[in-house]
Amino acid sequence: MLMRLTAVNLDCADPLALADFYHRATGLPLHERSDGEFAGLGGGEHGLLMGFQRVDDHRPPTWPGGDVPQQLHLDFTVDDLDEAVARLVEWGATVPEPQPRPDLWRVVLDPAGHPFCLSPRKAAPAGGDTDANGTRSDR
Repeated sequence: MLMRLTAVNLDCADPLALADFYHRATGLPLHERSDGEFAGLGGGEHGLLMGFQRVDDHRPPTWPGGDVPQQLHLDFTVDDLDEAVARLVEWGATVPEPQPRPDLWRVVLDPAGHPFCLSPRKAAPAGGDTDANGTRSDR
């Protein structure tokens, strides 16, 4: 048996607002059946859906403290860390303190309080391409 990941869903108070934030950040299109209870980005026949589901009395995770666990976090690669962080803050994200390794990655909180990480996109080494995580494809 082989399982294929088809979606990652985040709890939040306002699915459409959080979907708009991640749409701006990733360029993924809003799913046509999105509404105030559940909104999705991407998907399609072979793509991963990023979903946002409304939860009554949603409490944002507390990071780095653990009063409300983060439960999961997303990792994204970007071309320029400082530029990406600045743009995300313009769209409603916040940057918590402390930053564990700001020289290697940045922790950012989306408008609903979910932490996610940004790391610089790695250049492809000679002789092979890399995926978004820097894994060589010529192995």
